[in-house]
Amino acid sequence: MLKVTILYDNTAWRDDLIADWGFACLVEAYGKKILFDTGAKGSILFGNMKKLKIDPTSIEDVVISHAHWDHTGGLVDFLSKFNNIRLFVPSSYAVPPHAAREVISVHKPIEIADNIFSTGELKGMEQALVVTTEKGVVVIVGCSHPGVKEIVNAASQHGNIFALIGGLHGFNEFGIIKNMGLICATHCTQHITEIRSLYPEIFVEGGVGRLIEL
Repeated sequence: MLKVTILYDNTAWRDDLIADWGFACLVEAYGKKILFDTGAKGSILFGNMKKLKIDPTSIEDVVISHAHWDHTGGLVDFLSKFNNIRLFVPSSYAVPPHAAREVISVHKPIEIADNIFSTGELKGMEQALVVTTEKGVVVIVGCSHPGVKEIVNAASQHGNIFALIGGLHGFNEFGIIKNMGLICATHCTQHITEIRSLYPEIFVEGGVGRLIEL
């Protein structure tokens, strides 16, 4: 089973959680717990994790999609308390080597763990997380700056795309997602209303506290 819990987003799924501009989620699959992005502020990230009863010490890997502040702002705070992790960053993002137990600079597609991959750094700016499941490939994105088409093409080497979760920025080539089984557009997505209207049967609302299980 794959579980994706949104920890940081512009909106809140639960009233007791704090919304803020940025993105982070916890990805649980194949016995691994991966923090994907860290939002803008460590205090908000940790506060939401505490209310969601997520233990930061259980996280083994942190994957940063790209270097923008609203995805990396909580990283310093996280590493100052929990640095016994592997940190995967796009090669364009310089991180001090002492920041984590191991820092992996990602340029080309790599395997992070069994059935969990990075697309590699696309267009010199951003990587996405790819998880293979029985339903198909699940792609988790930060802002999709390289373009959803570029990301989907890169992830498709692992199989048919079933789900797309995360920020999609100005994405408007809506036909790309018409055959997917789930779309959760969050954070910076400019055309959420259109995506929801076009694909109500597969659209899942995001927001802090939203849990997606596949």
